[in-house]
Amino acid sequence: MGQKVVVAISTTILFLTGILLGYVLSQLVLGHLALTLVTFLGTFSLIVIFATLYYVLFWEFRRQQAQPAGRPSLNQEQYSADEFAPPINQLKNQLTSLLGGDIEGAERLVAQARKTYPNMPEHWYWQRVITDIERDKR
Repeated sequence: MGQKVVVAISTTILFLTGILLGYVLSQLVLGHLALTLVTFLGTFSLIVIFATLYYVLFWEFRRQQAQPAGRPSLNQEQYSADEFAPPINQLKNQLTSLLGGDIEGAERLVAQARKTYPNMPEHWYWQRVITDIERDKR
């Protein structure tokens, strides 16, 4: 419900900003409004507000469409210990090799994943960091 309110308010502000921006630009083009520093900065700020709201609003739509309705997000899923998960040492070696032998860097990344995603099985953190690094390399 909270996201719907944000979307409704953002859409209203976007609509009003668009109308105001269109009016100001039309007055500038028709010559009824002189181009001064104040009108330039006002028009520029309207463009920035419009573009920012447009980006945020449609980014939110894209994010909601990318996540299936019945499936919880990654942070909400409860993972149980997977009996088919690779051993921790194998994951540590894989991550260390991805980082060019930087063992301390691998430990730091896993520690950060533990802070970001608490209460997950140990192998999940290692797999998460490996997946993130491989995705970032692409």
